[in-house]
Amino acid sequence: MQLDIFEHSRDVMLRNDVLLALEQHDATRSRAAWQTLHQEYAQDESLPALLTLTEALEARARQALQRELFADHPALRRARLALQDATAPAALRLMGQMGAALWLRPFWQDLAQRGSHLPFRADSEQDHAAPMLLQMGDWQGALDAVARIESWRRIPAPLAWMTQAKLHLYGLQATWGLLAELAWLSPNRLDALVRHAPEPSLQRLKDQFDAEFEAASDPTDAAAELSWFPAWLLTERPQLVAALAQAQASLHSAPEQAMRLLVNLLGLERQGRHHDIVRQRKSLRDLNPWLYGAYMKTR
Repeated sequence: MQLDIFEHSRDVMLRNDVLLALEQHDATRSRAAWQTLHQEYAQDESLPALLTLTEALEARARQALQRELFADHPALRRARLALQDATAPAALRLMGQMGAALWLRPFWQDLAQRGSHLPFRADSEQDHAAPMLLQMGDWQGALDAVARIESWRRIPAPLAWMTQAKLHLYGLQATWGLLAELAWLSPNRLDALVRHAPEPSLQRLKDQFDAEFEAASDPTDAAAELSWFPAWLLTERPQLVAALAQAQASLHSAPEQAMRLLVNLLGLERQGRHHDIVRQRKSLRDLNPWLYGAYMKTR
């Protein structure tokens, strides 16, 4: 019985030797430890994942010697997919979510650096430095990478990246304007961003919006509904008027017009301009009766 325990502890020890070398990013020692484990326990279930990470370390060591930039977007895509589809799952299995994220950080950094010269392409948006910097939690680096994209504020993916980076760097209050622009330009990206936002209050507000809102145009289209989120916010949180008013002109869609109307209405109310208030309220009612009702509930 004691012999069985000893034999069992031997494979654990060898497996831990590989993991320790991996955690220290020591490719040579990791390969040697893996070979020992393979020779003594060829059926060990962790061998394939350990080999995947060992080979990733070896490839990274070779690339460090070459210091080559990616030749084009397809080259970056191949490296990204290898990291995303093979290396990352193996790291997650062996190290857990937090350990894998920390271990993978240098790999994402390498990809971002080697691809930093490649311009943004809408048909290959994930093959850009910004989303890779976001993946590793380098918020300032991602912000800087997006800022170099021409007209980033008019393109859904870069706008979402910038919003995510600023949300982490500066918080929710400083990001409301960008969140509004993203709602109008790409509500589905806003939905994805909210689910992973560092501010729990943002998800709570969206949950409340989802529960209450009935889009006048197409109540079955959840993504379209979310474009009304900024306007609805002003019926629920009028104190956000200054922050949301910072949103730049976007598509001039009905949801954007509604938020602009509410910004104006709140200003007119403070000034007591009754005639103008009546006219603006009629415009809001014509634009979205449900939103008008939400606004009037507090009047």
